[in-house]
Amino acid sequence: MKVLLVNGSPHQNGCTYTALNEVAKTLNEQGIETEIFNTGTDIYACRACGACSKIGRCVINDTVNEFVVKAKEADGFIFGSPVHYAAASGALTSFMGRAFYSGKGAFAFKPAAAVVSARRGGTTAAFEQINKYFTISQMPVISSKYWNMVHGSKAEDVLKDEEGMSVMRALGRNMAWFLKLKEAGEKAGIKLPEQEEQVRTNFIR
Repeated sequence: MKVLLVNGSPHQNGCTYTALNEVAKTLNEQGIETEIFNTGTDIYACRACGACSKIGRCVINDTVNEFVVKAKEADGFIFGSPVHYAAASGALTSFMGRAFYSGKGAFAFKPAAAVVSARRGGTTAAFEQINKYFTISQMPVISSKYWNMVHGSKAEDVLKDEEGMSVMRALGRNMAWFLKLKEAGEKAGIKLPEQEEQVRTNFIR
């Protein structure tokens, strides 16, 4: 089993990475393979061209398509972001918008979690923002013993956030536990929920 951890920070080895790395180490201890995937900073927003629904990939050639290929083989996800103006980073939201739209089939029924990093405030707003991608995609949301957040202005500060680090480790254990339960259920013959044809109501009459 493998979990992809997405670093939506412009700093590859900064505060967000430090939090994700703590989760990854815990997952590894539980026998789960991990990979930390950096979005990079040159991420363009969705053009709403609809081409991905016809060709099966985004027409913008950057790390999004590379990630979607990996996502199809992954068993779970953790998306991490610094807090910018009480929101997730622009790079991560552009990345997730295009990845989830162009790669719809890669995410449904796979567990996911959000992790946010801030110097001080805005964490819960960013946390809720990221979680919305999961709940619209039929993804079980994995929680911890507190909201998945760490605090600090630099990586060294995050390591001193003892509560935050403990929350990251609990998140890793909870994700591993869920993945093992899911695997056991599949082996026992439990099938995925029946899917209805999607209905898209237009409220403008």
